[in-house]
Amino acid sequence: MSRTIRPRTARRLSTVAVLAVAASLALTAPASAHVEVEAEGGGAVALAENVTLAFNAESESATVGITKLEVVLPDGIAPSDISYKEGPKGWKYAATERGYTVSGPAIAAGEDGVYAVTVRQLPDARSLPFKTLQTYGDGRVDRWIELEEPAAGGSGSLAPVLELDPPAPGAKPVGPGPTAEPTTATPSTPATSPPPNTPSPTETGTTGTAGKGDDGANTALIVTLAGAVAALVGGGLWWFRRRGGANAT
Repeated sequence: MSRTIRPRTARRLSTVAVLAVAASLALTAPASAHVEVEAEGGGAVALAENVTLAFNAESESATVGITKLEVVLPDGIAPSDISYKEGPKGWKYAATERGYTVSGPAIAAGEDGVYAVTVRQLPDARSLPFKTLQTYGDGRVDRWIELEEPAAGGSGSLAPVLELDPPAPGAKPVGPGPTAEPTTATPSTPATSPPPNTPSPTETGTTGTAGKGDDGANTALIVTLAGAVAALVGGGLWWFRRRGGANAT
């Protein structure tokens, strides 16, 4: 009898073990999904320029597809430092206040959201977290935003992190990007500056007019005085001539 029981017992134990493993895998499968980021061509180096970052957002749904991925950029990278390279068909890139979004028609259910962006320059840091919100066609959102392992029952999961190697010797931060706020420095030769010999508005204003008025007044005074002198001389000559005529008679 023992020979009969043992095989049955073994088969039962094997069945229980298989079911336990299957249940364990079923419970842990969603938790294993995540978002990954890596630098193409070994460019995960601090202060490296024009680095392409490839993202892979794993799907946790077998019934609906991913429609949007929203990323919060780490310190040291501004939205203006990012340019879109490629992504799912029909998806578009849009900068936001804190980072960017890539979104479009829902991709196939169960398919991962894969896209790439180019960063103008990586900051001088040891690691870069790219917090990501992953939205599905039914409105569900996976929150890959935690920097440390979340507590049981938490609403968020670990964010994708890019580990950086130390900067290359002599590497330096580049200046602001082309879309940065313009500086307030005054150009050395403004286009609106008047030519060197052009008088300023104050030189052609009331001061210049007053100078011309003074010249006119002086000329009029000289003419008046000259006329008065001529009149006196003429009157004197007339008086002397008349007196001389009277004496002759």
